[in-house]
Amino acid sequence: MKHQRKSKKILIYFFLLIIVSSINNLEFNKLKFDGIKDVRISGLRNINKEVLTQEIESLNLENIFFLNANEVIGIIKKNTLIEGYRIFKKYPSTIKIEIQETNFLAKINKNGKIYILGSNGKLLNNNSSNKDFPYIFGDPHVQEFLKLKNIINESKISYNKIENFFFYKSKRWDLQLRNNIILKLPKTNIKFSLDNAHEFLKDKNFIDNKIIDLRIKDQIIVNDWGNRF
Repeated sequence: MKHQRKSKKILIYFFLLIIVSSINNLEFNKLKFDGIKDVRISGLRNINKEVLTQEIESLNLENIFFLNANEVIGIIKKNTLIEGYRIFKKYPSTIKIEIQETNFLAKINKNGKIYILGSNGKLLNNNSSNKDFPYIFGDPHVQEFLKLKNIINESKISYNKIENFFFYKSKRWDLQLRNNIILKLPKTNIKFSLDNAHEFLKDKNFIDNKIIDLRIKDQIIVNDWGNRF
């Protein structure tokens, strides 16, 4: 008798387990095949945000579980305004993308066209809404300029005080400041030279429209504009 009761209990538990599992599977399948209904992007300006949203929504968004992240990343990386990003899945039907926009650094001529160079190393289309950025003369590789920019950031010279950059085939740079002073930089020890120039420029008796030649180690040579090169 006890054995029969025990068998009945086991049978009841078994059927209950099947019923619960079936309900869970139904709920999971319902969730699994629920399409992505919302793409939320933060960190981009309105127009660019709309364009990026439309591009992502053009993908197969029928299932958040099987979303191809590489396709989303591919679209993001093609956008020249983007420097960094993070992608989150918010179940059951939302994708959240946090964007870090690139910083606009300078204007540069590439193949006869003027671009804005971003801190992400990408070239952006120039337009009338862009403010007065410094101009890069010569034809440096983008990474060469970014390396110089990082050195300037670590120095005592403010990047915002630079009017133009001049790059020479010898892999050397000149900086023209907004007060028309030109700093002729060496190929190496650039930060040390910039810091020395900063201290030198503190002298209130120093006259603008001068050239400070920093190419010789432990020397500062001052010339007028007639001896620029």
